[in-house]
Amino acid sequence: MNGNSSYESSWADQWDNNPDVVYDSQNRKSSSSSADKYKQKVGEGLGKTKAVASTGDIPAATAEDVELAVEAARKAFTRNKGRDWLSLPITERKSELAKLEALDCGKPLDEAAWDMDDVAGCFEYYADLAEGLDAKQKTPVSLPMETFKSYVLKEPIGVVALITPWNYPLLMATWKVAPALAAGCTAILKPSELASVTCLELAEVCKEVGLPPGVLNILTGLGPEAGAPLASHPHVDKIAFTGSTATGSRIMASASQMVKPVSMELGGKSPIIVFEDVDLDKTAEWTAFGCFWTNGQICSATSRLLVHESIATEFVDRLVKWCKNIKISDPLEEGCRLGPVVSGGQYEKILKFISTAKSEGATILFGGARPKHLNKGFFIEPTIITDVNTSMQIWREEVFGPVLCVKTFSTEDEAIELANDTHYGLGAAVISKDLERCDRVSKAFRAGIAWINCSQPCFCQAPWGGLKRSGFGRELGEWGLENYLSVKQVTQYISDEPWGWYQPPSKL
Repeated sequence: MNGNSSYESSWADQWDNNPDVVYDSQNRKSSSSSADKYKQKVGEGLGKTKAVASTGDIPAATAEDVELAVEAARKAFTRNKGRDWLSLPITERKSELAKLEALDCGKPLDEAAWDMDDVAGCFEYYADLAEGLDAKQKTPVSLPMETFKSYVLKEPIGVVALITPWNYPLLMATWKVAPALAAGCTAILKPSELASVTCLELAEVCKEVGLPPGVLNILTGLGPEAGAPLASHPHVDKIAFTGSTATGSRIMASASQMVKPVSMELGGKSPIIVFEDVDLDKTAEWTAFGCFWTNGQICSATSRLLVHESIATEFVDRLVKWCKNIKISDPLEEGCRLGPVVSGGQYEKILKFISTAKSEGATILFGGARPKHLNKGFFIEPTIITDVNTSMQIWREEVFGPVLCVKTFSTEDEAIELANDTHYGLGAAVISKDLERCDRVSKAFRAGIAWINCSQPCFCQAPWGGLKRSGFGRELGEWGLENYLSVKQVTQYISDEPWGWYQPPSKL
């Protein structure tokens, strides 16, 4: 694997020679020979013997572990100084973490390295916001009565449960952990069982910098055994979840029993509108990037292409040429731009979507199968599907894989109507040289994020979140910090005069 085998071997040996190492609820290493575990096959998607050998025992948390973690977080909350420890040495471990991330979830190494830069930047950003939080306390409220003065306090909401997905294991965790700690909360992080290795490494980093016990607790394991009791725990004050709409709905139902606040970043089926005046090559690259980035496993993927009928044939032909040039390989190979999907189950699910599209009458114009040069692993070619109508499953349901479906339009109004004809509302993109048209279309999108002449850029300073079945609440930016703060009104009577509402008792 391009000279990385010694790294893999040493990492695998380290993992397998310490089978009873787990992270307890206070971020400290401890030995637990009785702890339940499950096998996480790091690199399994590559289909290579050495990668499959990189298999470790991941602690499988139970309801009992959830109790311990919540208790530790609750105790730590009373003395929390977690926001003082947000400057974590991520950059120094970038290479190691990026390799682990690439092996764990299959994304190209270059992309994983980019993720680590974003992880470091996100922690730094919220460390800066945390420093300024005290200065914003006691914001005065203008009142109509001079006998009162009032101000607002912003306080940490308490113990928060953070449940994160497998497509950006460490980055999605950071999007939640960094603002939660910056707000002064204590947190319990439950990463996906499909990709949790870098989150365990985050625990090690926190241990190294001396994060106080109980401030951040990391529970690995399966959803029913760990995620469900965490979401329903009466002493968890808030749940922040990123994942599927179906799971989000179940978490909301559980939280509603205790009127517990939740924020949800869920699925998507985002459109990209391409008008007739575009630069074909520039637009083809953005279209490919918008759908095939992260191996197509991204909630905001612009996987519904709406292209003006006057350029449709020429543009799709150009797009196919760009897709033919995408390097599909072991994610650790230089220049890889499309790696394996995360698991065998996801691989089969994506192929089923493609098969159903064909049976419903759509055309698999490009891709749709395993690359011919890779006879093992969970690799799927970038796939372009045409002759699609709006009733087809491929047009309406999230695939979460490298699959793009195409439909034409004739007018701006038709394009907007087709773009908004979805249960989801996370992202939407428009590409045109006419910036006034782009402005109109971006305002008309029913989505939480709109991109003009691009697709998928994301910055920790800007809000991220959706509408409709894509969830509610916003992560990142100052909005992400507000997710973990409660607002308290403090009002003081400042007059020396009595209130005078009741008749005073008669003086004897």
